[in-house]
Amino acid sequence: MITSDPIHPWVKGAATLYTKEYFDLVKKHLNPGGIVTQWVPLYESHLDVVKSEFATFFDVFPSGTVWSNDINGKGYDVVLAGQLSPSSIDVDAMQARLDKPDHARISESLREVGFSSSVALMSTYAGQAPDLTNWLRDAQINTDRNLRLQYLAGFGLNTYENAGIYDNMLSYRRYPDHLFIASPASEFLLREALAPPGAD
Repeated sequence: MITSDPIHPWVKGAATLYTKEYFDLVKKHLNPGGIVTQWVPLYESHLDVVKSEFATFFDVFPSGTVWSNDINGKGYDVVLAGQLSPSSIDVDAMQARLDKPDHARISESLREVGFSSSVALMSTYAGQAPDLTNWLRDAQINTDRNLRLQYLAGFGLNTYENAGIYDNMLSYRRYPDHLFIASPASEFLLREALAPPGAD
């Protein structure tokens, strides 16, 4: 696993950790079954910046997914996850592992941040690259040659448009039929958690 948790891209030098070339390099170092995660702030940012970050990551990881850190329905930041090829998540097998005595510390740590089950954790799913294609249609790719993100991101300094960005992104979310493997009971809870606002 490779985890990238850089500072905001408007900080000098940080935008290089959001480029296509950086993600290409990360991809070359992944073992089969490996995963890369990339932190993306929604706060102190704006829509064009977030779209550029997403589009650049998904250009290298076309089956990538988005996982949210939502605070009081306002959005805050997200994590992008990518792999060499699409994979699935067995939600009930994950719960079985969390229930084992040797995973007690992990379960306790998850409960401390509000996740009481694997379903609760997977309910942070916020989208995947194929569903966001239209949303990202005009997004520009951040490269080593242009580092446009470093300058574009500066316009988001001290702004808090995260709730609008988050809601805009979620409007494209669909239940990921091929991502989750789950029992009927777990799938029901996941579908309920991931249903569009106001859906029955």
